Amino acid sequence: MAARAAATAAVASGDDSALARYESATQTPPCPTFLPLTNWYDRFLNGPEVKPLTPAEKARLAARNVVDPFNLITILGDAGITIGSDAKTPYGPGMPGFARYVGVSFTQDITGEFICTFLIPSVMHQDPHYHRMPNASIPRRVAHAITQIGWTQGDNGKGMLNYADLVGAAASDEINNLYVPGRHTNLPATAARYSIGLATAPIDNFVTEFLPDVARHIHVQVVVIQRIINQVAKTEGGGTQ
Repeated sequence: MAARAAATAAVASGDDSALARYESATQTPPCPTFLPLTNWYDRFLNGPEVKPLTPAEKARLAARNVVDPFNLITILGDAGITIGSDAKTPYGPGMPGFARYVGVSFTQDITGEFICTFLIPSVMHQDPHYHRMPNASIPRRVAHAITQIGWTQGDNGKGMLNYADLVGAAASDEINNLYVPGRHTNLPATAARYSIGLATAPIDNFVTEFLPDVARHIHVQVVVIQRIINQVAKTEGGGTQ
């Protein structure tokens, strides 16, 4: 009240500075602007950001894929089932066999991620992500998921050969021949594993492409399920033994 009376008197006397001080003191401060929280589910549905990854970012992506908890759970579960159901595997029985199986599988993952997510995409300027087509027709999306094995997207957003799958899978398998016990390393066996791996590789793409649509319809956030299925599909697609 006193400030208002002083301002009124200042106006009457022509003191504009006093009026300005009054208005500044009584002005309501603007409400702070809060950025919306990141909706990780929407980011999962929309796919990766359309921006080129640097080699360092591709290396971090490869490392994150290796140490992903769901990847580790899949390795441990697969090892437990394999060793528990067959004591005569090349890894041996019991806990020593289990430990060898886990170590070999983990090493295979490191090799595959290093070559297919970091090394080749960095050298060839290839985007290691899979990019969905949520607005296309189902036949078009099926074809897209299949053709992504051979034809993918470069860092510049243009189409290019999928060197990571076509070349990286062969390189990884040859390296795996050096230390995976009990596998046939001759050319026919290697070629068969390579062919089976490419033939089953679209499974992972199908999951990434269509599972978000299922999640929308049943109102369930299935990011966890998607990641588990991805790991299982990778294992069943010849990524290990």
